Amino acid sequence: MESMKIALLLMGILLNATTLSGVELLAHDYYKEKCPIAENIVRHNVEVALLKDPRLAASLLRLHFHDCFVMGCDASVLLDSVEGMTSEKLAGPNVNSLRGFELIDNIKYLLEEECPITVSCADILAMAARDAVQLRGGPRWEVLLGRKDSLESSFTGANLFIPAPNSSLEVLIDNFKQQGLDTEDLVTLSGEQKPGSHTIGRARCLNFRQRIYEEEDEYHHGNDRYKRYTTFRRILRSICPVEGRDNKFAPLDLQTPKRFDNQYFINILGGNGLLGSDNVLISQDLDGQITEHVWAYASNEKLFFASFAKSMIKMGNINVLTGDEGEIRRNCRFVNA
Repeated sequence: MESMKIALLLMGILLNATTLSGVELLAHDYYKEKCPIAENIVRHNVEVALLKDPRLAASLLRLHFHDCFVMGCDASVLLDSVEGMTSEKLAGPNVNSLRGFELIDNIKYLLEEECPITVSCADILAMAARDAVQLRGGPRWEVLLGRKDSLESSFTGANLFIPAPNSSLEVLIDNFKQQGLDTEDLVTLSGEQKPGSHTIGRARCLNFRQRIYEEEDEYHHGNDRYKRYTTFRRILRSICPVEGRDNKFAPLDLQTPKRFDNQYFINILGGNGLLGSDNVLISQDLDGQITEHVWAYASNEKLFFASFAKSMIKMGNINVLTGDEGEIRRNCRFVNA
């Protein structure tokens, strides 16, 4: 029965990928004739970068997420500030936090050398995120390609629509709903979203200090869950004191910090999610539907991978620009002159 569910999820990837506006103009083989080595260039450069810095996998995944949740998957997050337009990079959820811009710049440079004004920055983000996940042990999915790049960024949108580390479950559900994503997508992508991939990423003390110094009333002293939580919290307190070291990082998954897997869901079932917005998936779930998904993914990594691939394609198709919309930027940091 479980294998049938996984098969249906995989079959549903392509069906779900065609539900949002503009997606009908995207295609898996979009660059087959225009730039046949485009995907190879992206993957090779991502692979080389991850060998030097495995943490970039989470950063690339996060770049794609933060792009898609503001105006859609249009590479607006890559634009630098110019007169009359403030970059999304300077918004609260992004400033001094997003990484990977130089790698995207390098990939774009190589693609422009090979196929001038052909491969969009938005498509590069989608391909790089996919490759980063697979190279860290996660699933691979076929990315629909053919997106165009935005002519503007939205500093305000970045502050409004990217979930905060301490968001309540109600806020998270509403936030995802605004993007056309449901609660299953919320649980599935919680393994990769705010403030980065929660299966392979890291968070700053500033974002989890409250979590590790909170009251223990919800835990029963002496039971196994309490013992695991206190050990978890003791480790994090050694990294993040009550005051200071705000920018010190800790892994979002202490067990397998560099591997993309389902450990994140196992962690939150034990109350060991690093961020408050991780643990609300269980603590604030009143009808049990979200908890059911968490248990399913914690117990079946293949099911999580299949669901993750489906949700990533769905997210990657939010409000894409196609046809005459937008442009193919020559430089991902600036619109074409």
